[in-house]
Amino acid sequence: MKYKIKSRIWIELDGREFLGEGKIRLLKAIDETGSLSKAARSLDISYKKAWNLIDAVNKTTPKPVTINSIGGKGGGGTELTAYGKSLVGVFDDMNRKCWNFLDIQLEKIKSL
Repeated sequence: MKYKIKSRIWIELDGREFLGEGKIRLLKAIDETGSLSKAARSLDISYKKAWNLIDAVNKTTPKPVTINSIGGKGGGGTELTAYGKSLVGVFDDMNRKCWNFLDIQLEKIKSL
C-alpha cells in the first residue's frame, strides 16, 4: 500500500481567503516576470482574474504587495514590494513546515 496525504494551506481574514497557493504562485510569477500580464499568461489565467486576485490581496493587507508602473517607452510593469516578498517567504516557510509535520504523521500511520 502507498499512503499519501493531501492538504492545502490558506490564510483567511474575516472569513475570506486572504492568501493561498494560487495567490502565492501569482506573486512569484510577478516577481519573476516583472509584469502582471506576463505572470497571468505564464499561469494560464486571464489578466482580469490575475488583477482581481492581486487587488483582493492589496485591499486586505496593511501595506501593498505590488507596485505598478505605467507604460512608457519601455512599457509598464508590476513588481513585488518588500512586504509582498516577505509574505511569499513566510507563506512558503509555513507551507514547508506543515508538509514536514504531515510527513512525520504519515510515517506514524505507516508504522502501525
